[in-house]
Amino acid sequence: MKPVPTLAELLASLPEEERFILSLHYVKGMETTEIAETLGVPHKSVKVVIEQGKKRLFAALDFPPFP
Repeated sequence: MKPVPTLAELLASLPEEERFILSLHYVKGMETTEIAETLGVPHKSVKVVIEQGKKRLFAALDFPPFP
């Protein structure tokens, strides 16, 4: 059985953009529209980055993706 990485290790393994946006969303509690406005990017782009980051984290933990 392989060792389970810590959350900090998983987050550190993400690309910088994903790590930053996921932190704003899940740690700071910002809505996707707030993040988009703050960063000056389209709302859809923020949503896509969050979905990609979640998929990457779930894959790293060998968890099935949430719907």
